[in-house]
Formats: sequence, C-alpha cells, structure tokens
Amino acid sequence: MIKPNSLSGLIVLITRSSNQAGTLRQAIEFGGAKVLSLPFIEIKALNDLQAIQDLEDKVLQLDCYQSLIFVSNNAVRFGGEVINNYWPQVPLSVNVIAVGPTTAEAASERFICEVTQPSNGMTSEDILRLPQLQDVSGQKIGIVRGQGGRELLADTLRERGAIVDYLEAYSRSPIDYTSADFCNRLCEAGVNVLTVSSGESLDRLTHLLADDRKKLQQFNLLVPSQRVGRQAEKAGYQKVHNASGADPLSFVSALGELGINQE
Repeated sequence: MIKPNSLSGLIVLITRSSNQAGTLRQAIEFGGAKVLSLPFIEIKALNDLQAIQDLEDKVLQLDCYQSLIFVSNNAVRFGGEVINNYWPQVPLSVNVIAVGPTTAEAASERFICEVTQPSNGMTSEDILRLPQLQDVSGQKIGIVRGQGGRELLADTLRERGAIVDYLEAYSRSPIDYTSADFCNRLCEAGVNVLTVSSGESLDRLTHLLADDRKKLQQFNLLVPSQRVGRQAEKAGYQKVHNASGADPLSFVSALGELGINQE
C-alpha cells in the first residue's frame, strides 16, 4: 500500500489512454508525486458497421469456443457489453482467461464466472504458458481485444493447432504529437519518470524523443515486463525499471522503490 508523500519529488509521465489512466493517476498523486498525462492512444467504441457486424456474428457463436481470452480491461468493458446483449452469462463450456489480475477481476464481475489468469506475469508470453493452452489442437479460441495489436498470442496458438478468432471490440486511434511539442511539455512539467504499458507505446515514446537522444539516458523509464525492458535497453534507455505488471498497483509499487532509491 502506497503511503502519502512516499512518491514526493517524482514527476511522472503517463502515456495510457484517458479511460485507463484515472486509477493510476489517482494512486500516484495520493503518493505525493505529480503527473503529466499525454495519452498515446484514444480508445473508442466501434463505429464501423462492418466491424460491429463481425463482432456480433462471432459473439452469437460464443458457445462454439473452448476458450475466450481478454487481453485488457477495455476488452472486458467493450466486449462485455456486446456479449451481455446476447448471452445472460458466458456459456459454461467456455474457459474465460484474462491477461492479469485487474482484467481477471473485471471479467469475473462482468460475467459472474471463474476466470483463469497467469500466476506470474501479465503478458502474452505468460498466457501462453498456461496449462490449458498447451494442447489446443482443433480447439476454437477467441481473443477479445481492440483493433490492431501484437500477433504473438494468436500466431502461437495457431502453431499449436488452434483455430483462433479475433473479437475486436473497440477502436484504437493514435494521438498525434510533434516531437518538439512533446519534449517541450516534458520539460515544462519537469518530468523525471517516464512510463509505458506496452512495447507499442515504448516505440512511440522513442520516436517522439528521437530528436534528442540524450533524453533516453536522462529519464528513469518504468516498463511493465522484462520483454519491454530489453526492448528499451536496445533502444538506448539507460535507467530502465521493470514494474513486473501493467496494472496500477505494480506501477505504483515500482515508483515507490524508485523514490526510495533516489533518496
């Protein structure tokens, strides 16, 4: 549990979408740190009629799936709305899987069912180590996510013989910043800690800082996993800290350690 003023002196950049940043921001500010929020992605409900129809068609066939994997809270929120329109509960034959504890809790509350999650880690790699996803030849698996994203989960399950569908439940639109404006806003706020929640957001951050490579060495960078940490180090970041999770609790705990180490 974070204590008041335990994060004093930290000025933290949050790059999560606005609808995901609230809880993290509140926890950081409760700890006495300041926050600059510059979302990289805007999350919205689907508005393309073909995409909506495709999602609804797959939801109507939900009882044909052996497993349903939710990759984020947004997947539960937006996907859950459509699922609940057609199913009073997820069919008992479907194994519901979530990427981490926060998403698992949201899915359990939404669908009133047991939800499986990795015991360690919150990445696609961690999901792929689950025992029930090892021998999946011939099984039909649905991945509930936004439009676009990493392909590792689906590709690996297909290699194992599964039939994999994407149930894309929301749109993900990049928010544009110029490199100069982005860097100026960091400097004006006095940011000393950068945070990213995925490899995709790390790539975007690196691109925006490309005009001043020294910034990669100047800032502390908080990442959600070893994989993203290695990616950051290859990109030239010098002060990389692994939060071992993308949920607010993991990030705030890591910020607390960072604050202690800076004293």
